[in-house]
Amino acid sequence: MFPHMKNVLVTGGSGFIGSNLVMELQSRFPEAFITVLEDFRSSSFKNLLGFKGDILAFNCADKSWMTWARGKKLDIIYHMASITDTTIHDQKLMMNDNVEGFRNILELGVEKKAPVIYASSAATYGTIDRPIKESDAGRANNIYGYSKWIMDQLARSYYGKTRVVGLRFFNVFGPKEDFKGHAASMIYQLCLQMMEGKRPRIFKWGEQKRDHIYVKDVVSAVLMAHTSKQSTVMNLGTGRATSFNEIVDALNEALGTSLKPDYFDNPYASFYQNFTQADMSHHEAMTGFRCKFATREGILDYVRNHLAKK
Repeated sequence: MFPHMKNVLVTGGSGFIGSNLVMELQSRFPEAFITVLEDFRSSSFKNLLGFKGDILAFNCADKSWMTWARGKKLDIIYHMASITDTTIHDQKLMMNDNVEGFRNILELGVEKKAPVIYASSAATYGTIDRPIKESDAGRANNIYGYSKWIMDQLARSYYGKTRVVGLRFFNVFGPKEDFKGHAASMIYQLCLQMMEGKRPRIFKWGEQKRDHIYVKDVVSAVLMAHTSKQSTVMNLGTGRATSFNEIVDALNEALGTSLKPDYFDNPYASFYQNFTQADMSHHEAMTGFRCKFATREGILDYVRNHLAKK
């Protein structure tokens, strides 16, 4: 499956998804040399404790780091870096860092003849109250989602030059997200409340649904992405929508508690997404990937084997 996995570049490698990917690569391919490109603006070195490779402390959009690549062999590039904080409204900053950073990565992929696997986002879809297909994209509600949409368009112009595969992450949760604070998953935040003996606070009446995917499945999909039958962009979710009431129920099971939700009015009701669900048919057709963890199973594993042990 990985005949030439010797020299690997991972951007955003100390972030939530990036660090899980880096440590899994190191575990699976101990002979590979992994280089992480990371500016540490929204991540933590603690996510890479035990990492044995190299780190370049640069922003992807800064071309000066590319001098490192001269004479280097790269077998594959995993581009996980971007500004992901949707509360950032500086449009120039978001577009420069996300799009221009990606342009540098694509050019490097072509130069090195290396596949590029990159993180897109379900934020490219905006508000859609039904299972979402890849063709639904282009209706972003914020500059973050729009930057990811433009990245997808840019990627298409490189399809004939090297293998380029994008993954539109839905709601990812799991280990190594704690440094994200308010931007961490609702599963993480609700669990912390319940571990303190507090009732979990969710919007009335907890029937809003999301496609929540466990980071272990995300990493598996990222590692399979280069096997795609063609350059493309694909959804990455469980293919199922889970309500917040169901999440609270799963957290109670994992923690051995029986805390009732504390419902409150949604202050963002006018633009809040009440439903997200990935249509995974295209992804399955391209790589054969299927999630190992349903959302509930992922929550049980996360809480029992990670959060409850902290």
